Amino acid sequence: MLNDKVILITGGSRGLGKALAKAFAAEGAKVVIAARHADTLESAKREIEASGGTALALAADVTQPQDIARIVDTTIERFGRIDVLINNAGTLGPTPRPSLIDTDPDALLETFRINTVGPLRVTQAVLPRMIEQGGGLVINVTSDAARGAYPEWGAYGASKAALELIGLTWAAELEGTGVRVVNVDPGDLQTDMHQAAFPGEDISDRALPESSRSRRVRDSPPTCRVGAKPPCGTDSARASEKRAAAWRLNLAKVLEPWNAL
Repeated sequence: MLNDKVILITGGSRGLGKALAKAFAAEGAKVVIAARHADTLESAKREIEASGGTALALAADVTQPQDIARIVDTTIERFGRIDVLINNAGTLGPTPRPSLIDTDPDALLETFRINTVGPLRVTQAVLPRMIEQGGGLVINVTSDAARGAYPEWGAYGASKAALELIGLTWAAELEGTGVRVVNVDPGDLQTDMHQAAFPGEDISDRALPESSRSRRVRDSPPTCRVGAKPPCGTDSARASEKRAAAWRLNLAKVLEPWNAL
């Protein structure tokens, strides 16, 4: 179902981003992974290619407009289109995690710049291509911290809450264009970021990124009403309970209406 679909993943050099890139490449997609560190990017690219997948690795900072333009232009030059964008790049914010009374406002702004403004910029750069080609899918990787008031998670949670609202607004504004926008909460994973959130703590009981449970998929009602098949609304949330394969299943279903394009 994902044969030759072009999937751009920010933060694609490690953790969840790399796991998704490997899974989608195994399903026949052409994956483009972007991250700041060229060495880890190339390592991830080699892993994908060693398994027979097609990958393009682009070192870039998603907070920099010139880097974003280069990612999009290079992807279009190489593959001719972008079918899926996964806004996965992010930061925990200041560590160790401070309470709000001790949070440096400049650190808060930097967290928003990476977690909220970065995905906004990338989406703005990709959307004209998707609209022109008649369809696409944008996935914002979010967190339950966006909906729960957890002590010492103020900066991160607020930035993800803003990203969720932006995603829902995108979905409403893009009704009728063929482009869908969803917010996905992958749950607690064994990643470097999660370990940084709990320094010195054993996080081996958390799921591996390769077998993550996409616990929440939030899609705006306007998108669901325009003849969209699941995953959508409640159906989407239920489908996403089926471990890492849910990502591939959900993508395949969302791509169905224009899979022949």
